[in-house]
Amino acid sequence: MKTFLIAAGALAGSVTPLAAQGRWSDMSTLEEAIGKGEYGTVTSVLIMERGRTVYEGYFNGADAETLHNTRSVTKTITGMAVGAAVDEGLMTADTAAATFFTDIAPFDHPDPRKLDVTMQDLLTMSSILECDDNDNFSRGTEARMHNVEDWASFFWDLPIRGYPSWSEKPATAKYGRVFAYCSAGVEMAGWAVERASGETFQNYVQAKFFGPMGIERFEWQENGLGQAHKSGGLGLTTRGLAKFAEMQRRGGLHGRRRILSKSWTEEAVKPRVVADAERDIEYGYLWWLDSYETSNNRYTVQYMSGNGGNRVGVMPEHEVIFVITKTDYNQQDMHPKTNDLIENEIVPRLTKRR
Repeated sequence: MKTFLIAAGALAGSVTPLAAQGRWSDMSTLEEAIGKGEYGTVTSVLIMERGRTVYEGYFNGADAETLHNTRSVTKTITGMAVGAAVDEGLMTADTAAATFFTDIAPFDHPDPRKLDVTMQDLLTMSSILECDDNDNFSRGTEARMHNVEDWASFFWDLPIRGYPSWSEKPATAKYGRVFAYCSAGVEMAGWAVERASGETFQNYVQAKFFGPMGIERFEWQENGLGQAHKSGGLGLTTRGLAKFAEMQRRGGLHGRRRILSKSWTEEAVKPRVVADAERDIEYGYLWWLDSYETSNNRYTVQYMSGNGGNRVGVMPEHEVIFVITKTDYNQQDMHPKTNDLIENEIVPRLTKRR
């Protein structure tokens, strides 16, 4: 295990040793629990409060230079790229996504409703195409997409989703949408940005985010055609991930530089569909929206999430962001153990006086 406590400017460049203070001064219980494997295979934890890094620790062979494959955390970054394209006037949330794919039309299973699927439908995982990664019988699963070369045609050739009497329907659902976790739809959102901008997705993200935010270490996974994997697999350092969370917390600002409009960062985390009714989790524009409760207090969290138990969160009321990277891929308890870490080691400290 390696631990670093660093000053506020570290994410922008220099690293200055800093003695931990206040409620973050003793993180020994966190480190002991990670050492025992109580939270799974944790590779890093970074916490910032009011723009200042108050804790940064690396475990299980990782360090500050490690590129973490946080899987679907990439989806939220793709959503930010859509936000940049909206800010640039290349599209709106209501733009019909199919207008960017006329070169591969007509689609299989032709239906005029496909032409009405909007960017917002893709960003909220609520389009009418039959695509659900969590249903092994779905024709649109991520695994099936990975097995073909042309991911765009894979998505648009899917049949229309059915809503039998025993399932929830958009007409009666909260927000008028029904959630189905669809990586292929996120790929289309990213491809729409690529086609609207005339840039490869890699170059667009470099120009809009990596360059202005000083992110020099990253690694894209690519499909068989050499196109960026926009729904998973982008490798970033823990500090790189923190820069995205802190930029969101600050309404689109990195330092004094505007990366995204304040309006987009606000729109992105408005609840737009129920992702998990049983656990009261909602969803915005590729942001998960949840809350934690302790001592009769409720703490809102907006977060990016990825296979392995990876989590990048923003707690706006407390001006806190956190990054948790893990490698427990496809383990049943990967996300519950991450929740345990947050509930045991982060949330209780929010109730303490500074």
